[in-house]
Amino acid sequence: MNTRTHYDVAIIGAGMSGLAAGIRLAHFGKRVCIFERHNVAGGLNSFYSIDGRKFDVGLHAMTNFVRPGVKGTPLTKLLRQLRIDRDELALCEQKQSRIAFGPRGETSLRFTNDFAVLTAEVAEKFPMQIDGFRRLVAIMRAYDDVSLDAQPESARAVVRSHLTDPLLEEMLFCPVMYYGSASEHDMEFGQFVIMFKALFLEGFSRPFEGVRLVIRVLLEKYRAAGGERRMKCGVQRIITEAERATALVLDDGTEVTADHVISSIGAPETEILVQLGRGANSAADKPPANVGQLSFVETITVLNGQPANFGWGGDTIIFFNDSPHFHYERCTGQVDTRSGVICFPNNFDFGPKRSLSEGIFRVTCLADYAHWANLSEDHYRADKLRWFTAVQRSARRFLPAVDDAALAAATLTTDMFTPRTITKFTGHFGGAIYGSPIKHRQGRTALSNLYLCGTDQGFLGIVGAMLSGISMANYHILQKG
Repeated sequence: MNTRTHYDVAIIGAGMSGLAAGIRLAHFGKRVCIFERHNVAGGLNSFYSIDGRKFDVGLHAMTNFVRPGVKGTPLTKLLRQLRIDRDELALCEQKQSRIAFGPRGETSLRFTNDFAVLTAEVAEKFPMQIDGFRRLVAIMRAYDDVSLDAQPESARAVVRSHLTDPLLEEMLFCPVMYYGSASEHDMEFGQFVIMFKALFLEGFSRPFEGVRLVIRVLLEKYRAAGGERRMKCGVQRIITEAERATALVLDDGTEVTADHVISSIGAPETEILVQLGRGANSAADKPPANVGQLSFVETITVLNGQPANFGWGGDTIIFFNDSPHFHYERCTGQVDTRSGVICFPNNFDFGPKRSLSEGIFRVTCLADYAHWANLSEDHYRADKLRWFTAVQRSARRFLPAVDDAALAAATLTTDMFTPRTITKFTGHFGGAIYGSPIKHRQGRTALSNLYLCGTDQGFLGIVGAMLSGISMANYHILQKG
């Protein structure tokens, strides 16, 4: 039982960024405690269990993969700073993925962890655009996407200065936005570069065990470094004085103090804790600005064999869109099935004679939190069943045809999570999968000793989240001390 009441650093949230910040600080002798409202670490990139099966919540793939020996990349930086041997993560590469546009994916771009594959696809499918594509890629390779002082500019504007075919533009934005954009229609160019590098210039991988292995490695590193954590112990409000955070009031009413506070729960969510600490009666007294509007549903089908049995063994991830224009925006109904992401976790290269014991077929689509938030339990379950069918039907347009009866006979179980699930796991207002559209690259808040890391700091993906925690710990605490 942790009984200390004062820490050098208190961290709110045991997601990837909070854990990484804690490890980094504990390595340098800081007395650190992470406060987490749930009983499982990981935040958005966590897992849950139903009838003995464990389902990953956020993990399709770990981005930013590079092979051993490649230096100066996000993955190698975080391994070094967290003192993780890359073999501990046991990363397995994707086979291949694709971007498919049209009613049944008539125009597609394949890509792998070898960027030359995507370049060749662009040259073949869009020969008039290849020179502009190469110029755009050169700019992104040279761009300092981890700078904390980068000035915002429109990604659409930069891309259009090099590419003139709207279809190619939309096809490049589709995976980048689905995997990291909190903004509708456009992205800040620095965010676009982060995700383009993560997906295409580096690539996809997955531990054989999924996200649980990553969480286990981080928890072991944190514990070995001497860090403390309190699970099922969230922060209720932040007490302030003279524009400093002076105490955290926990869910059980107890108070702890810290010289520094790092929050990984999101900028609007952190702002509310400060308002409550200043006497607001509830979050409704003064709703925070810049709450994200983009959320997802995801269907999960567990099969009694490998997806390859249905002809679905070639692609790891498919980003699909059924028209030439990609609508990345808050949908007007419960779910938008026009576009989405298909993931087959079985289709990573796990090595000879090794495969997941069951087949997994996952489909993600945009959804609107407001249409899910206040449903009765019966209505909620009925809508999940209805939309499960609609989402799967939409995604299967982009896959080799399989008889409905054959797929049903091979299905062992299914589940689906919604924007309500995202809020439950992350605490993000509005089920905002990637947080607020306003990012705080330096992690600063109105309080001099309260900092942000994670989604609303601005580094994206699992690797990016960990780098965010490391960067904020270094920038605000270790480099000052």
